[in-house]
Amino acid sequence: MVTVVGVRFKKSGKIYYFDPNELDIKQGDNVIVETVRGIEFGQCVIGPKSISEDEVVTPLKNVIRKATEEDVNKHMDNKRREEEALKICEEKIQKHQLPMKLIDVEYTFDNNKIIFYFTAEGRVDFRELVKDLAAVFRTRIELRQIGVRDEAKMIGGLGPCGRPMCCASFLGDFVPVSIKMAKEQNLSLNPTKISGICGRLMCCLNYEQSTYEDIKKKLPRVDSIVDTPYGRGQVISNSVVKESVKVKIKTPDGEDDIKELKIHEISLVSGEYEYVPINEDDIELEAEDIDDETLRELLDDN
Repeated sequence: MVTVVGVRFKKSGKIYYFDPNELDIKQGDNVIVETVRGIEFGQCVIGPKSISEDEVVTPLKNVIRKATEEDVNKHMDNKRREEEALKICEEKIQKHQLPMKLIDVEYTFDNNKIIFYFTAEGRVDFRELVKDLAAVFRTRIELRQIGVRDEAKMIGGLGPCGRPMCCASFLGDFVPVSIKMAKEQNLSLNPTKISGICGRLMCCLNYEQSTYEDIKKKLPRVDSIVDTPYGRGQVISNSVVKESVKVKIKTPDGEDDIKELKIHEISLVSGEYEYVPINEDDIELEAEDIDDETLRELLDDN
């Protein structure tokens, strides 16, 4: 076991583990840490805890110190300088007429490097741009091309639900999302209704997926025969959300009686459970007025 603290460098950014270095660090403290990029300013979002060595990337970097008032002021100054760098870089991009869109700028805490994040349709020859930027800022320049999901995370905004986008507010990592999740959750298969601001499948499709799978493994399909506390009957409908089925049971006088029962109250006699692994290639999308290229983009990188 090893003692670590979790540090985040951006709001909703990925959490990295560091060795607390015997410092008294608690959740919410600003810290200065050693990273592969150099010295960085971050916030402790997970207090000291013990985890197995298999869960950390070795060698584990150290927390150098708690951030001082001077460190905080320098961090804020870097943020102001990033705004200036963004404007300068946009002007240089226009000057060189490059087919790229600048998204964000980031100074390392020690000012050893400036990272410019951008999107582009394909590869961009930005060698002359780098020379211009290096002449202006007199430090190491890195231009990093990102995808549409990272762009949405950096810019932020409101999702189709009206709430702040998950990726920009609390999701540290992107999780794989597939169209079969929408199918298994009985959602609309119209891409415009299940895609986010980034144009890709919404991350929230993954939130309840494991629950749907677990329930469907115990949920009899319609027409299955089940035993109930009221006798044997036939399933006429089911509900994943309610974790229940409606069963038609013959009464002693020959009448049909409909009972709604929880899945733990019944047992399958014949038939199948709802959960069946889905092949994405067999799913037909409700693609109204959407061309093939747009569909491919929607399903890529999820």
